[in-house]
Amino acid sequence: MSIKTPKGLEKLGLENIGEIYYNLSFDELQAHEVNRGECKISTSGTAICDTGIFTGRSPKDKYFVNQEPSNKHIAWGEVNRPIEKKIFSELFDLAKKELSGKNIYINDVYAGASKESRRSIRFITEVAWQAHFVTNMFIRPTQEELENFEPDFIVYNACKTVDENYKAHGLNSDVFVVFDIEDAVCVIGGTWYGGEMKKGIFSMMNYWLPLENKLPMHCSANVGKNGDVCLFFGLSGTGKTTLSTDPTRALIGDDEHGWDDNGVFNFEGGCYAKVINLDPKSEPEIYGAIRKNALLENVVYDDNGTVDYSNASKTENTRVSYPIEHIENYQVGLQAGHPSNIIFLTADAFGVLPPVSKLTKEQAMYYFLSGYTAKVAGTERGITEPVATFSACFGEAFLPLHPTVYAKLLGEKIDKHGVNVYLVNTGWTGGSYGKGKRMSIKDTRACIEGILNGSINDAQFDILPIFNLAIPKALDGVNDNAVLNPRETWGDKTKYDAMLAKLAKMFQENFRRYDDRGGEFDYASAGPQL
Repeated sequence: MSIKTPKGLEKLGLENIGEIYYNLSFDELQAHEVNRGECKISTSGTAICDTGIFTGRSPKDKYFVNQEPSNKHIAWGEVNRPIEKKIFSELFDLAKKELSGKNIYINDVYAGASKESRRSIRFITEVAWQAHFVTNMFIRPTQEELENFEPDFIVYNACKTVDENYKAHGLNSDVFVVFDIEDAVCVIGGTWYGGEMKKGIFSMMNYWLPLENKLPMHCSANVGKNGDVCLFFGLSGTGKTTLSTDPTRALIGDDEHGWDDNGVFNFEGGCYAKVINLDPKSEPEIYGAIRKNALLENVVYDDNGTVDYSNASKTENTRVSYPIEHIENYQVGLQAGHPSNIIFLTADAFGVLPPVSKLTKEQAMYYFLSGYTAKVAGTERGITEPVATFSACFGEAFLPLHPTVYAKLLGEKIDKHGVNVYLVNTGWTGGSYGKGKRMSIKDTRACIEGILNGSINDAQFDILPIFNLAIPKALDGVNDNAVLNPRETWGDKTKYDAMLAKLAKMFQENFRRYDDRGGEFDYASAGPQL
């Protein structure tokens, strides 16, 4: 039997609801998108939408209601801003007024492939392509599961309304993404960007799971034919998606995962990839996934629907969402056992970190809490050298709890399951950005292969000064083993030593944020020592 009306409509607080489009199929969604003038269709059969003036998230407009008991767990600050219940209620009324008297889309989905850890989420929106985005990005219940579906959490996406009284409310702008944890509601207003829904639920999973002694993670994951799982942590531009996509290993997921007593599981049912300058030769899996049922965002295209992926005139953050089934070699069930290996990816534009190093448990905790990468000098006037970026746990923007909560869980799981942890630099070698060159993908893949097949454990190791990182002297598949020791790749060794010390100081200054966490998190000695 096809379920066409969701349960619990009377509890939503909406009035005079028109047509309810409930968990529509991809074909139905595409017909709505085209007929309503929301989307065009590309030559590959993919729907194309524009997300309005916001082509990325609005992190300064995210708030949590300040109330017990959740306020005792939340790490308040720049990432997690408090809002009073009274103001939340006014914003919620705005959203319900916007969605009342309308035809609405309702999606009932799961966040989390593990039945023991997943959450049932309901999304409500008046925009067809946003319902399509949710259908792509979350796990779709079976018809049988929908018959008894009860949402644990509801997202009201009222993107067409704004908070005109935001100054009186003490908010950042007329845009709002607000969470009431106790009443299990998120309300979105003023921004159409689909990623707010994806990352909003990720933030909630990052709240719920640690309280159950489960670890939520901003990482990609794959699994070998023998069941060996590898996790890839890394910020944007480090190669997290590219390196986890491996024709010999099944992709569990490319962005958000949990780790419970049964192993690793994907939070999502789809992928959300950047497509700026997308090249079918270097990223054939993503290019091949852009077909019917996928959804392109903010790309430039001609009258025939031919997309120009090199055109960034709308935004550098052009993206595609697609069901994970569009990846040929994905892990059916979206879960696997406990990891054998964890890889922290960094794109070190200072050119001083080795392409691969083996970490102790204490070093793993240090680099997880540091969450380091470096962005290259941009076009901004006066910036002539790389800029260090530190994002705790490789995803600080989505952590409602203190970073040490997640680090503690990681350390416990590393110990319990005997996981090997590595730091892999996909950035520069032979000099910093502008003087050196980017690490070759061939050498990086050789390092990854050495980790996955275990051969790196048979290598002899040198110790990198100051950082005290163990670096292999030789690895199969690396053309010139000299590249494994970054100092050997610099012509001017004195300049290398100075740059290494400079980066070490940046690490030390960043890690002082944890000085007040007590002896349990005194991992400064595992970091660089000047």
